[in-house]
Amino acid sequence: MLRKLSVQYAGRPIVIVLDNARYQHGKLVEGLAKDLGITLQFLPSYSPNLNLIERLWKFVKKKCLDNIYYETFEEFTSGINDCLSRIETDYQSELDTHATQFPKP
Repeated sequence: MLRKLSVQYAGRPIVIVLDNARYQHGKLVEGLAKDLGITLQFLPSYSPNLNLIERLWKFVKKKCLDNIYYETFEEFTSGINDCLSRIETDYQSELDTHATQFPKP
């Protein structure tokens, strides 16, 4: 992926923002990124509010998992898929609020 990005955006600065998971710090990946002139910018530890996917997951849990019992795994996955399929329609304005507001410390 890093090689493809370096070709696609040749001559432009490339910064990849990553969460601070241990597996993101592989020496091979970090070395290749450096060789290709790609900056890997790691989010601070324990900062789920800076990671938009964490906000999406929180939203999905609130909409389709809180206080809802699913009898089967198929019902469970169907509930999550239904929620995700409505992100750009029914939930768009509500999700926009979650994705743009940073909580105050």
